[in-house]
Amino acid sequence: MAGRELKALFRAYREGDQLAFRRAAQEIIEEEEAKHHTVLARDLRALLTVGGGSSTVAPEVVLPEPPRDREGEWPLAEVRHAERSLDDLVLTGDLVDRLRLLSEEYRRWDEIDRRGIPRRQRVLFHGPPGCGKTSAAEALATEMGLPLVVVRIDAVVSSYLGETASNLHRIFDFVSQGSWVLLFDEFDALGKARDDPSEHGEIKRVITAFLQMIDAFHGPSLLIAATNHEQLLDSALWRRFDEVLSFPLATVHQSRRLLRQRLRSIKHRDLDIDGSASRLKGKPHSAVEKVAWDAVRFSVLEHRDAVEQDDLDRAVRDALSRPW
Repeated sequence: MAGRELKALFRAYREGDQLAFRRAAQEIIEEEEAKHHTVLARDLRALLTVGGGSSTVAPEVVLPEPPRDREGEWPLAEVRHAERSLDDLVLTGDLVDRLRLLSEEYRRWDEIDRRGIPRRQRVLFHGPPGCGKTSAAEALATEMGLPLVVVRIDAVVSSYLGETASNLHRIFDFVSQGSWVLLFDEFDALGKARDDPSEHGEIKRVITAFLQMIDAFHGPSLLIAATNHEQLLDSALWRRFDEVLSFPLATVHQSRRLLRQRLRSIKHRDLDIDGSASRLKGKPHSAVEKVAWDAVRFSVLEHRDAVEQDDLDRAVRDALSRPW
């Protein structure tokens, strides 16, 4: 491994800088992957991203309090450490590759800036509910070694005239003071088309202000907007994003992988994973995850230490009986 990464690792340890430590460690992992040292890289990544136990490498970074509204009553965002990794996601290979490329590009922003190439730091995720958009944002934060700032749209959108735009300014002012992955989930609540007849003038002014804030967004952070209703977005918003990623419904193959992944560490007997995955065709990833956890829950409630096919069948029936 390169001396530069080792120096950065030891410097971060000495200074107690958890974020710098994670970035240096991530670079070492990627170097080992490039050398096809896959077992070592996998073990290092697990040690870095799986958050069990206390660490003696560097103290946990205390995250700052999120920005609040004018009265200081409501937090406008949630600031948290990301724990989910890209390896935890069950998405198409192309989508995972594009997400991984974004995290790799982040670590090379200095070089990209020197060459005069525009950064890709404003990303739009779109697709049906429950297909991994929020999880992917958290995984990117983990891969980049950055805290995740999740905007609370319900608190940002105010009933007071002019306060929604002011709340957005507070969010962007907060983010400008550090390095973050900033997530606007349910983004369509903010970015509805300005020609929508159901929207009043205040929302139209908010969208105009938000467009200006996105244009001015720079610094060492990544902005992600996620929506389940891309058809509602104002047309001018699409041009503001440097990358647009589509998250489709889970395929049968992905459902099969997801069930096996979630039940891997759970004791079970003679489960028909393939048949259950086929029955879940057309459902989102969140439905498949719920099936796995419900199957385990049913076995616990029946005082059994292993999941049986009846548990899985019941969980699938429950998932198919409700809307997603």
